[in-house]
Amino acid sequence: MTPDEVIETVLAERFSCRAFLPGTVPAATQRRMFALAQRTASWCNSQAWQVHVAPSTEAFSEALLARVLAGPEAPDLAGPASYEGVYRDRRRASGFGLYGALGIARDDADGRLRQMLENFRFFGAPHVAVISTPRALGVYGAVDCGAYVSTLLTAAQSLGVATIAQAAVAMYADVVHEHLGVPADRDVVCAVSYGYPDLDHPANAFRTERASIDEAVSGLA
Repeated sequence: MTPDEVIETVLAERFSCRAFLPGTVPAATQRRMFALAQRTASWCNSQAWQVHVAPSTEAFSEALLARVLAGPEAPDLAGPASYEGVYRDRRRASGFGLYGALGIARDDADGRLRQMLENFRFFGAPHVAVISTPRALGVYGAVDCGAYVSTLLTAAQSLGVATIAQAAVAMYADVVHEHLGVPADRDVVCAVSYGYPDLDHPANAFRTERASIDEAVSGLA
C-alpha cells in the first residue's frame, strides 16, 4: 500500500471502543504508542500536552463514580453551550446508534443511566490516560492537546490497540487533579481509555458516519 492508503486504512479501522477485554497492553507497546503521538504538530512547537496514566483504573474509577453520584460537574474547561443544527443531528445519531446496538429503549432511563456510568468505569479498559494543558496557554493549548489526542488514537490503532477519547472524565476535573496529581495550573482536557477490544460486545457493533469533504471543505476545485 502507498503511505496515504496506510493512513486511510488505519483511520477507517479506528472506532470508539466501548467494551474492552481485561488483558493489559504490554509496556513496550504503550511506550511506542505514546512515542508516536509525541510527533504531533503544535503551536510554536509548545507541545502543551502532559499525560498522566492512572496507576490503577479500579481505584480511579471508584473515585470518579463516587464523585459523579455526589454532586454537579466541575470541569476545568467549559463544555459546549448547546448542540444545534447539524451538530445536534450528528450527536443524536451517535447516541441512537449506541443505544440501538445495546437494545436500550429511548424511554429506558435506568438503562441509559447504567450506560452513562460506564464512562467512569472506562468501559472495562485496563488503562486510562488523562491529557492536560497549561492554563496559561488558553485555547491554543487545548487545540494542541486535541491534535495530540487524534494522533494518539491513530497511533494506538496502528498497533492494534483500541481506544476511546472521553470528555466525561474531564467533567469531574477536581477528582482528576486530586487522584492523579495533575497540577493546579493545568486544565484537564480529556481522558483516553485503551486496551484490546471486545469485538463480540454489542457496544462495538455500530459505527458513526462522516460528512463528505464537500460539506466540510470549501474552495476546492
